[in-house]
Parts: sequence; structure tokens; C-alpha cells
Amino acid sequence: MKRRILIMGAAGRDFHNFNTAYRDNRNYEVVAFTAAQIPNILGRKYPASLAGELYPEGIPIFDEKELELLIEKLSVDDVVFAYSDISYESLMHKSALVNAAGANFILMGPEETSLKSTKPLISIGATRTGCGKSQTARQVVELLMAEGLKVVAIRHPMPYGDLEAQRVQRYATLDDLKKYDCTIEEMEEYEPHIVRGNVIYAGVDYEAILRAAENDPDGCDIIVWDGGNNDFPFYQSDLHITVTDPHRPGHGLAYYPGEVTLKMADVVIINKIDSASPEDILKLRKIIADTVPAAQVIDAASPIRVADPEVIRGKRVLVIEDGPTLTHGGMTLGAGTLAALKFGAKELIDPRPFLVGQLEDTFETYPGIGKLLPAMGYGADQLRDLEVTINTCDCDAVVIGTPMDLNRVIDIQKPSTRVFYDLQSIGSPNLEGVLEAFLEKQELLAAIS
Repeated sequence: MKRRILIMGAAGRDFHNFNTAYRDNRNYEVVAFTAAQIPNILGRKYPASLAGELYPEGIPIFDEKELELLIEKLSVDDVVFAYSDISYESLMHKSALVNAAGANFILMGPEETSLKSTKPLISIGATRTGCGKSQTARQVVELLMAEGLKVVAIRHPMPYGDLEAQRVQRYATLDDLKKYDCTIEEMEEYEPHIVRGNVIYAGVDYEAILRAAENDPDGCDIIVWDGGNNDFPFYQSDLHITVTDPHRPGHGLAYYPGEVTLKMADVVIINKIDSASPEDILKLRKIIADTVPAAQVIDAASPIRVADPEVIRGKRVLVIEDGPTLTHGGMTLGAGTLAALKFGAKELIDPRPFLVGQLEDTFETYPGIGKLLPAMGYGADQLRDLEVTINTCDCDAVVIGTPMDLNRVIDIQKPSTRVFYDLQSIGSPNLEGVLEAFLEKQELLAAIS
């Protein structure tokens, strides 16, 4: 008898786990996916063209709220949990619900789900959303490119649209963001790579994505995996870097799968030491020493710069931050907030009286966001809601703390300025030295000289 599988996901690892462990496996039948965390992704099907010959009708995707009923209705044997950045308490509540409904609760690990590249591969992960993983990936890419290497980045999936069309996506120009109809969340991750001059891939089928990246038309010497949330890599890593955040020093041991990502690390970066308290930095150092004593530890700062500080100085400002960092990342400040404080904002204006549409739902789901506005843009409706909220807000100016140019996709009718932040290694060991040693071990520089 085939075991009947339901995969709990959020449009990312769920599809990857299916592709790697179940797609062509006749011992199992995946009867459904459920979706959570991300708006506007329900009611879709995982299409037959991606699901393979065993699934000629595709696989339906339901709301996770229906999980208990689905287990009974679809005679589910095993429920595979497959999304990230969830507290252990919440994770085990889900396990209890599944077990009480009669099914097994399964967490899949790297052995079954990690693919092997033909190229050297560096992966970057984090213990929580918003640690600075993406800026670390960008810094790694810059340092590798400075050595003359052809670097291709692959980003953790964010397939929120047409799954069939998103099977393999290659981003080399800003026009590609339009070509693939990207959400704000996608643009925040892809745009910084594009403007730095490297190619980045993403999509749904990460076996096909990996092979395309290895054979990129512009060449590929090395691959950098730019992880999502606090997930562990989809690929086997030759060097794994985990970024931690001293503003949340204990979270690496309290959120899944961040602790997995930490324990896999060859290198751990303590980011944001320029804005965290000494007490929290020391607490995080001890956690790292106790959890992964063999890892190299790099201290790093995230210095911020602003396109026009005068837009902020003495003004009543609305601060817009990276959406996922404030929502399931649980942060109550970001680069925009730090910039507003650093450059002398008179007041941070609360956006909540001006919220419209789906942004109201976001604040209801995540009440801890407070006086900041997350750059939510998972579709046209959310983009419109964001634009209206910003333009009706009673503020003098807008501080944009997201990694992409928000003015490019919505019409902000108030003075605004962008905030930029990059990773800066401090002291020794540093990122440059770690990468130099890695390249020597891989004999990469000799191969291209």
C-alpha cells in the first residue's frame, strides 16, 4: 500500500521536498499541500508538468486551517512539515494536532533533500529571518567576483505566482523582474544582486535550476546559495555560513529550523554588533561556543547610509521596513528605523490609522509590528494598499528601509529617501580571509589563472 502524504508548506521547501523525495517515488502518494504564512497563494495546484507522470492531474493546495479535516478526508498517513522560521512551541502544537488526527508528523533533513552540484558551492543561512543573510550573500558574491570568478547565485524559492512559468527563473537585468512579474519580496532579494552585476536564479524545480546555473551562458565557476528565512540549504555545501543576530540572541535555539542551520555551520557571523548591546553579544557568543564549537566566528557590523539625510532630519517620518523581517521574523526595528534615529527624525509616525485593505489583515495577524510599515507586496492588491497607505499617512517624509527601489513599483507622493546597508567584517577572522582559504582549498584561483 502506498503511504498517503500531505505536505505542509508556504510555497518553497514544500515543493522542493516533494521534488526530491516523492515526485517519482511509487511507494508514496502525495494527496495535497497546505499553505501558510504567505498571502494570496491558496487555491492553486502544483501543476502536472512539475509534479511528474505519477500526478497527471497535479496536486491541490489547501489552506492550512483545513489540515485536521484534510487528514481525515484524504486518509493521510504522514504529514510532512516543510516551512521555516517557526517557534518550537508553535511547531509542536502543529505536531500535536496532526498526531491527534491520527497521522505521523515528519521533519525531513538534508540527507534526502539536498542536491549535489558539479561546481563548488557556498551556502548562506541564518538563525532567523532578518539576521542579514542576504547582505552577507551579496558581500560573498562581491568578494568572489573581485577574485575574477564567475559567480552565480541561487535564491531560496519564492514562487507566489504561476508555478509552471516559474519552474526556472534567471535574473540578469532589472527588466527580468518585470518579465517574471515579481512581488516586492522577490525584488528585495533579486534586485541587489542584479545591480551588482551577477546573475541570480530562483523558481520551483531546484534540480533544474542548479543544472541551469552550472551551465549559465555567461559562465559559472562557483555557486552561492542565498537562503530564505532560517532554512537549511537545498544543496550540499562545500562551505556553509550561518548569520546570527544579537538583537535576538536566544532565537537560534528556539526557532525551527534555525538551530539546524546553526549546527551545520562551518562559519558563524555575529552581525549587527554596531547596534546590539554588549550583554546580548556576549550571550550569543556563548550560545555559538556551546552549540557549534568548531565553527569559525566572524564579527560583523551593518553600517547604514542614506541617499538623502535631509529628507529625515527634523521631519515626522513614516518608516517602511522589509516585510518578512517584521512579520514572521518578529523584529520590531530594521535599517529604516535605525536610519531615522541616526539622522534625527523628529517623530516616527504610526501607520495603523491609515491602513487599508490587506495591510489591515497583516497587522491583525502580526500585532507586534507596532509603528512601522512592512513593505508587503505579494500581488497587485497589496501593492495598491501599500501605495494608498503611504500617501494618506500624515507624515512629512518616508524612509524606505527595504533592499529594493520601492519608488520603481509604486507612486510615493511624499518626499522619500532610501536606506542602504552592507555587511562589514570586523577584526579577525574576517570574511575575506575565510573565502581566501576556501578558494585555495578548492584550487579555484589556480584553475582560472
